Amino acid sequence: MSQPQSVSEPNEISIREAQELAQRAKKAQADLAELSQQQIDKIVDAMAVSACAEAETLARLAVDETGYGVAADKLQKNLFASKNVHEFIRPMKTVGVIRRFDDRKVIEIAEPFGVVAAVVPSTNPTSTAIYKLLIAMKARCAIVLSPHPAAVRCITRTAEIMESAARSAGAPEGAINWMTAVSLEGTQALMQHRDVSVILATGGMGLVRAAYSAGKPAYGVGPGNAPAYIESSADIQKAVRDIVTGKTFDNGLLCSSENSVVVDESIAGEVRREFQSQGGYFLSESERDALTEVLITPQQLPNPSLVGKSALEISERAGISPPSGTRVLMVELDGVGRDYPLSIEKLCPVLSFYIVPDWHTGCERCMQILKYGGMGHTMAIHSRNDAIILEFGLKKPAFRIVVNTPTTHGSIGLTTGLDPSFTLGCGGYGGNITSDNISPMHLLNIKRLAHEISPATSSAVSIKTARPIFPEPPTRSSLQAFNGETLAKRIDAFLLTRKTADSSNKTELSSTSERSLSDKSTERTDSPVDFVCEDDVRQALRTSESILIDDQTILTPLARDLGEKHRVFVHFEP
Repeated sequence: MSQPQSVSEPNEISIREAQELAQRAKKAQADLAELSQQQIDKIVDAMAVSACAEAETLARLAVDETGYGVAADKLQKNLFASKNVHEFIRPMKTVGVIRRFDDRKVIEIAEPFGVVAAVVPSTNPTSTAIYKLLIAMKARCAIVLSPHPAAVRCITRTAEIMESAARSAGAPEGAINWMTAVSLEGTQALMQHRDVSVILATGGMGLVRAAYSAGKPAYGVGPGNAPAYIESSADIQKAVRDIVTGKTFDNGLLCSSENSVVVDESIAGEVRREFQSQGGYFLSESERDALTEVLITPQQLPNPSLVGKSALEISERAGISPPSGTRVLMVELDGVGRDYPLSIEKLCPVLSFYIVPDWHTGCERCMQILKYGGMGHTMAIHSRNDAIILEFGLKKPAFRIVVNTPTTHGSIGLTTGLDPSFTLGCGGYGGNITSDNISPMHLLNIKRLAHEISPATSSAVSIKTARPIFPEPPTRSSLQAFNGETLAKRIDAFLLTRKTADSSNKTELSSTSERSLSDKSTERTDSPVDFVCEDDVRQALRTSESILIDDQTILTPLARDLGEKHRVFVHFEP
């Protein structure tokens, strides 16, 4: 008869498995890093094809195991990961020389980050696993998946399918790994293991904080709580359709799905009627309280048993009887924060609804929503006013501000030009290291070959050799010697001298112009001149002569600029 397991034994098994898989991946990393771009692309292509072929099976398996979402929508997410993401990353250079900057003589060389610890959530299990496996292999990084305990079977099956395809295409043994004995302690042991180089964490805030405290570089994703603002110039029918589409997609499980609607007062009635025509049901005050009771926990989190459920399933649990065609439950609120529990991120088809006087107030309300659990993530604006759209882009603390499209689809790059991704960085606002949509490039380190383009100056140059040819700034004593009266007298005397000598100077200039260039370049007076104006410099340029100056020489601003530009001045050295 076998002995019953102690409480700590499952954790010990999970920790031991994490350690062994990290070591296995590290061993494979050395071989993986030696593969060529052609070999890597062959492996990634095979993995994508295998995942695409099993996309529907994996979608059904995810719903059956977790109870979350809609199989048809999970199929679309699986295809997005295996086709759209793959098409985006396929042309990327991730091996050897990836860029050359000929003007700066710099060459960039890709280096894989190393073993990836990838935490996969239960809300989007198979699609996230497909995506993370593809970007890791594209970057030549061995990977260990840590599935959510509620999604071990579907994630394991995804990994098995793609690992088999990768091995058949030439991937080294141990390049793709996954935990089957999962626990929080095991996941922490994996993230902290010395053979792990980088962490890709998708999950709740507790998990993301654990990833950032593991002592490794980590890409984590914060909560969404995305607001959608409908401005008075918007195409109301399309705006409502986009919001309902985004919120009902896989029953609102993506962290970037809409959680609130903010609408201008001038169009609020029309927007309300449009929501009702497209399956939105506005709750009464008593229905709102009943929904709050079952949907929001005392910890101000969505009830896990209602996450990813349909609007009708949630209504039944709350004792609400909306029309049979209801797709989204709408809750009118006056504020944001703990006093308004339904203003949090809701991973199901429930939308809070706010009416504001104008776009300025709407801007402020969106900021309040983002600050209450969605900083740095995503929001949408529905408008045809480019100036207001830009203002939202400039002011909102969200790094994905999608325009006239669902936040769910736009944020991941399905309906926008953003990089296709299932890991969306929230930047400094959300406590993340990046605001990017994560791609294989985030799993690379870049080496740089930099050739000399500006020779270094020897430190042995003498002071005399290094002395500039232009005069040093006058000393304090010399400035004191030349007060205003003295300066005026010197200028008057010099100009008088020039006037009386004008005719003789013209004769000398005529004869000077006939001399050879070599003779002119060697001629100069024995002492520095007292005053130089612009005309003196131009005359020197015409005759190819230099002008001898010292600290006492007075230079007009135009003369200094022109003389320094053409190197006319020679500093007198006694």
